[in-house]
Amino acid sequence: MTGLGGGPHLIDLNFERTPGVIASYVFDTGDGLAIVDTGPTSTLGTLEAGLHDLGATLDDVRHLLLTHIHFDHAGAAGTILARVPAARAYVHERGAPHLASPERLYASARQIYGDHMERLWGEMRPIDPSRLTVLSGGETLRVGSHDVQVVYTPGHAVHHVTYRDGPELYVGDVAGVRLTAAQTTRAPTPPPDINLDVWRESVAALRDLDVERLHLAHFGTYAGDSAHWDGLLTTMELDAQRIRDGLDAGQDVDAITVAFSAALMSELAAEGAELPARYDFACPPWMSVQGLIRYWQRRESRAPGVSR
Repeated sequence: MTGLGGGPHLIDLNFERTPGVIASYVFDTGDGLAIVDTGPTSTLGTLEAGLHDLGATLDDVRHLLLTHIHFDHAGAAGTILARVPAARAYVHERGAPHLASPERLYASARQIYGDHMERLWGEMRPIDPSRLTVLSGGETLRVGSHDVQVVYTPGHAVHHVTYRDGPELYVGDVAGVRLTAAQTTRAPTPPPDINLDVWRESVAALRDLDVERLHLAHFGTYAGDSAHWDGLLTTMELDAQRIRDGLDAGQDVDAITVAFSAALMSELAAEGAELPARYDFACPPWMSVQGLIRYWQRRESRAPGVSR
């Protein structure tokens, strides 16, 4: 292995032949390579090509740091581990059982994506539990010569963690979707786990960390400043209120989705002509609507005086 350097290095997975949608991050630990979020199996060839461009191969990988288990972040983990016996994966304790036995996760996703499942995501191979380091948050991992801090950051998913390596913060989806520096950060809110109340707590914990850079899966590296987090919180509230207003008005899901998508895409287009098309791959608006509807319905069912 030559030419990699310390990192981190962004590898664009070119999801659906679209650049700037899903990223993996690679750095040299001194004990092999670490990959933060593998992406889906459908883009594994692109990940391998990116490693080759850095002077490395999959055989150099020893650590898969998974922020959460959604297909666009962890789908290829089992395939990589099957090909690289010396590697292992790190995952939150609420996600680990699904990586060991992904059948229910796969079946659930297939209900959403149908015949497009294989093309979009590829297979998700089970992982031997002995190859998993199970996390709860609060740990400091000794990964080669790096001390990597694990922060439990639910809100987007109950099994979401963030990894801090010195000045670098690998945030998965908890720091939102931001495809260019000009774009205001937006919260990806697919079902089933969206909880904006705990998401705000996760943001508060992360923005207090002394880091220089935020590494987003969707997409790129940005300064760890207040502007990023403020934008996320502002648009999170805006998007959630749009869904709430639609529900209060008695609109059905289709009507809410049409209105939400139109407003979102208009705002994105004002920040960059290419943003709506890319954002539709990174975070389809209809999925965000479904997650926010579920959030409001669950919140209402838990309100005092409401029967369950």
